[in-house]
Amino acid sequence: MTTNSVLFNKEPLWQENRHGTRHKLPEAVQAWTFEAGSLTQRLRATYGDAVAVKVLFQQWRVPFLTERQLLGLHEQRVCLTREVLLHANGKPLILARTIIPASTITIANRSLSKLGTRPLGEVIFSYPHLERIAMDVSLINPNEWTLNALDVAHIKQPIWGRRTVYAIKHQQMLVSEFFLPEIL
Repeated sequence: MTTNSVLFNKEPLWQENRHGTRHKLPEAVQAWTFEAGSLTQRLRATYGDAVAVKVLFQQWRVPFLTERQLLGLHEQRVCLTREVLLHANGKPLILARTIIPASTITIANRSLSKLGTRPLGEVIFSYPHLERIAMDVSLINPNEWTLNALDVAHIKQPIWGRRTVYAIKHQQMLVSEFFLPEIL
């Protein structure tokens, strides 16, 4: 297990979202991957108040190489790294990994460092100037997940995910979301 993730044995391979990428994804995955709004809000529309967050990991860590590159961070820069499972009535729906630099936490009045079991989407989509900068997609095979992730999310097949760079007042953060079979 890596020291900066409880989800991954190694950094996932990501593909830049280019023209035509959408058509390479299964139809059910497209609807979630290209959702422009809050995934939390969309989950609540289906599952109501049953949507909950289980925090799997939240510590200051050095992000993976491509995460640092996307955010323009120095090699040893630590960020708040948060990994969670969104679920409803015990059904695992989404695994998520968020990388939040200290400068972004400061600009957001520290609310991003005190989420607890509150979904990130509830907070960031309330900011009036939230920008989506870039998005990548990935297909993660079962052997790339840690035993912990396989167990908590009941992963038995390849899982599609998206990785999005968001900015609040020009301060960036990275949110990776993986769509589990239950929501597809």
